[in-house]
Amino acid sequence: MAVSQWLLTSALFLLPFVTEVSAQQQGCSVNNSRPSIYENKPPGYVVTTIHLEPDFTVMINPNILDASFFTIQGSRLQLSQSVDYEKNTLLMVSLICRNTAGQSNDLEIHVTILNENDNSPVFMQTNLTKVVPEDTKVNATILARENLSASDADLDIIFYELTTIVPGTDGYFAIKGVNNPEIYLQKALNYEKFNSTTLVLYARDRPVGSTDATNTASTTINIFIEQADNRSPRFLPCNFVNMDKSICISSPYIGRVNISEMSTEPLILEPGPIYAIDPDYSLNEKIVYSIVDGDADQVFSVDADTGNLTMNKPATSLDSYLLQVMATQANNIQKYSIASVQIKVIKKSNYAPYFESKRYNGSVFAGLDAGSFVFQAGGDHSTPLRITAMDDDFPNKFNPNTEYYIKNSTDFIATRDGLILTNVMLQSPQTVIIEAIGKDMESLQEASTIIRVDVILPTVVTPSDKIYTAQDMAILGGTLAALLLIALVFLGVMIYKQYGKPVKYLIRKKFSKEVSGGCQNQSYNQDEHENLSTQQHKTSENGSVQSLTHVLEQPALSLPSSNTEEIDSLPKASIASTIIFDQEEKEEEMEEETEHEKEVKSILKTDRNMADDGYKAVWFKTDVDPDAGERVEVIEDNVADDDDDSDQDLQKNEDEEEDEDNHHRGLGMSFASESSSLPAAEVVVDFSHVNAVTEDDSDI
Repeated sequence: MAVSQWLLTSALFLLPFVTEVSAQQQGCSVNNSRPSIYENKPPGYVVTTIHLEPDFTVMINPNILDASFFTIQGSRLQLSQSVDYEKNTLLMVSLICRNTAGQSNDLEIHVTILNENDNSPVFMQTNLTKVVPEDTKVNATILARENLSASDADLDIIFYELTTIVPGTDGYFAIKGVNNPEIYLQKALNYEKFNSTTLVLYARDRPVGSTDATNTASTTINIFIEQADNRSPRFLPCNFVNMDKSICISSPYIGRVNISEMSTEPLILEPGPIYAIDPDYSLNEKIVYSIVDGDADQVFSVDADTGNLTMNKPATSLDSYLLQVMATQANNIQKYSIASVQIKVIKKSNYAPYFESKRYNGSVFAGLDAGSFVFQAGGDHSTPLRITAMDDDFPNKFNPNTEYYIKNSTDFIATRDGLILTNVMLQSPQTVIIEAIGKDMESLQEASTIIRVDVILPTVVTPSDKIYTAQDMAILGGTLAALLLIALVFLGVMIYKQYGKPVKYLIRKKFSKEVSGGCQNQSYNQDEHENLSTQQHKTSENGSVQSLTHVLEQPALSLPSSNTEEIDSLPKASIASTIIFDQEEKEEEMEEETEHEKEVKSILKTDRNMADDGYKAVWFKTDVDPDAGERVEVIEDNVADDDDDSDQDLQKNEDEEEDEDNHHRGLGMSFASESSSLPAAEVVVDFSHVNAVTEDDSDI
């Protein structure tokens, strides 16, 4: 058996060669009796070339089934029509070879058709619709594989891809694998977020991203979400606290009742009546209301169907009630929510608030920032517009519980004090009519008024029209204070430079006089002050002018070089000031000394010098000639005992005064020397009026 199989195999292997040899012997042959060609080749495509012996001709046997696919042109076997692999995978053609002698032989050629990727995948349905319950579990199958698989005539492997068309619905649905189109739920559904979406499933005969030619098919899948009863009732109004709007928190309800008074109507609450809904909107299950806590005295009751809150009896205390109201689904008590209701017990309000003016007029400039004041119209735009609601329940008609707000416009706001402010920047001139509300937050009573606001263009502000604020005044005051301080410092520096040294000198001189005066004879000082009081008064009035005039009118004197050098080292302004002050003091002292010398002479002499009018001397009474007609000071005998002590004290005082005079002469001469160098001004100092003290020991 094995030998016969081997022989059969060998025979089949040698068959082409035997056929080809016989064909050659028959007069016609081909290079390849089993050629292969790709499908979809156009007509005229050369399948093979025929070789003929001399005197032989060739033709296609028309009795063969596939003869219609071929034609002979010369020595070439060609296609007469295109071939589709999906219909024919193998074609056979028979050639008849004949010569002139009438010999005829057949030559069979087997043509293999090769497949090309010329067909796209095909879905059974190009449009599908699927309803998915909202509470479908994650990973649950939405569409099975057999309903979504695509076929390919080329028998290629199909690659799938799922996309979402509707924005915001990505990630909820997915396929099991790239070659498995089964769709499953990947993330929990939320009917409030979306209730439908559209998916597109693609089928490709090449992987995504392949560089080969790829044929693609697609099918559209419409998904509709069916809402499920999976949410508890929700009190309104409420605020969502998460992005998917699955959780909504409601604010407490607030109401007021008058003490010792029972209302027969449903209570007015804020922000509105008690009301709950089923968040599963399409189901909209019935809601039932009840009070579960906070009403131990059973003062209140709630309507089970409507949620209206009413009173069973009056409240007898000003204490507030905090009620807990529950809303449940009628078909499922496990789905419920609880809201807080605060009832304030207040004293009865007999009068509602009201506005004295039914219409207010205001104006504001265009282009101002939000938060700018609206001013009273028709004025100087300096008084902010203020609205005030009166309440006759109060003695002064002012209710501290009144609050204001704008009802029909968001461009303006009202403050608690009734001031009107802009809420946005108003760009262009216009007239705005707004309604303002004054509300008693205790009794919830309201009053309304109309405000006309003219938005006008800013005017050019002149200096006289400018409104200065307290801040502007503070800045101006600070600037002026700084300038004043700088001016005072500068003035002090200039005064110090001008009069610093003369002032120091006068202080030192005054101090030295006080010290020296303390050592003088007190009885002498007493007599001297009595006689000098009148002279000092005259000197204080005319001393400064007379001193300066006298100094300027005296002839110039030459000064020692040493004094000139000392004066040159000082500023000229300081020198002049020093000399003026020194001259005034010196004239005052000279007048005092002259008066004093007329009364008391410190040197006792026996001779008389008539040539010197300012000369004074003292004689004893026995030496005075009464007929001389001269003014003589007579020393009585009772002071003779004190002559020695008095003479010594007077001599000491004259020595000190002479030293001071010599010092003043030096300054005066220096000033004359300095002044002599200045043009157009001659300053002269004369000391002739100063009486020199002459001592003659022989006359004592």
